[in-house]
Amino acid sequence: MTATSAARVSLPTIAREWGRIGVTGFGGPPAHIALLRALCVEKTAWIEAKEFEDGIAATNLLPGPASTQLAIFCAWRLRGPAGALVGGVCFIAPGLVMILILSALFLLAHPPLWILGAAAGAGAAVPAIALHAGIGLIPASWKRTGLRRAPRIRWIVYLGIGVIAGATIGSYLVLVLLALGLIEVIVQRDWREHPPRGATSLLLPVLLSAAGASGLAALAWVALKVGALSYGGGFVIIPLMQHDAVVAEHWMTNAQFLNAVALGQVTPGPVVLTVAAVGYAAAGIGGALLATVVAFAPSFAFILLGARHFDRLRDNAAIQAFLSGAGTAVIGAIIGSSVPLGLALSQWWQLGVLAAALIWLVALRRGVVTAIVVAAAVGVIAVLLGAPAPH
Repeated sequence: MTATSAARVSLPTIAREWGRIGVTGFGGPPAHIALLRALCVEKTAWIEAKEFEDGIAATNLLPGPASTQLAIFCAWRLRGPAGALVGGVCFIAPGLVMILILSALFLLAHPPLWILGAAAGAGAAVPAIALHAGIGLIPASWKRTGLRRAPRIRWIVYLGIGVIAGATIGSYLVLVLLALGLIEVIVQRDWREHPPRGATSLLLPVLLSAAGASGLAALAWVALKVGALSYGGGFVIIPLMQHDAVVAEHWMTNAQFLNAVALGQVTPGPVVLTVAAVGYAAAGIGGALLATVVAFAPSFAFILLGARHFDRLRDNAAIQAFLSGAGTAVIGAIIGSSVPLGLALSQWWQLGVLAAALIWLVALRRGVVTAIVVAAAVGVIAVLLGAPAPH
């Protein structure tokens, strides 16, 4: 695509089209990618198909929400930094507005009974959604190991460690992901041809992740981990947030955290917007906006500073090796996160909703949004008929 063709795409056009995708993008990353491809490649031919696929591959190598980064990248490709900022904000804003409205309802100190029922029903489906998300990533990841025995054995080990870490260690999960990524770099590296360089840049997140904070600084730190250190994006943010939000900082109860995850799934836009619900519980509207800005700032930075170097990113053997280790562990962690999410359920009838959601999502492979909406409706009916609601 030439600079002349890009110049014809005005900022108002980018705002309108990226905002439309932000409103209609129910279904998570697959839906976002399909909508962006339909607009930029098929309908308008603003971006060539190969360049779009390269953008998908490159953004999947970055930590944070890949589909959000792809939306920012496409807007950057059409109108440079200004386009990236306008497109990214318009893509994120509709989901943020919706999740703030729903958070105000679902996180009331004394919500109506039907709200409690809807929240309890939707929250009961969340462990099944996590399991469904992780299982769905396995085939493609396994295929990338090739046919050799050693990489496949390491893949199984990394997956198992990720499952255990996601089920048990909460906010320290990022240390495991980074460690396994570094181990795979060491295993794959030819030290005779490629002497070690830049190791400190890989270790820096490990050192940073040991930092502590309190109040709004703690909220900003949780959001930063979600946006900058969550390799794989999506559901890997759940174990990163649950310990901090529920156990360490007491911003929300387990039931409220399940509600936040459900809200992040049922609204359009990136799943990472779950962090806005956590921020709302911690410090109201201001906390939600702070958490959102901090969580998405790395995605904008990655595109604005690095998009022109995406071809080198894809060809870098060390980065590919790191993602082989960390990415496999991410899948395990997403699967493992279903354990603490399931243990957070407190009412007997929620187990029935969870079982039905498992059948719907894992056995029948049906839609996530439908599962949440139906589970919420079942929850409303259950509590109105006298079933106890979580507090």
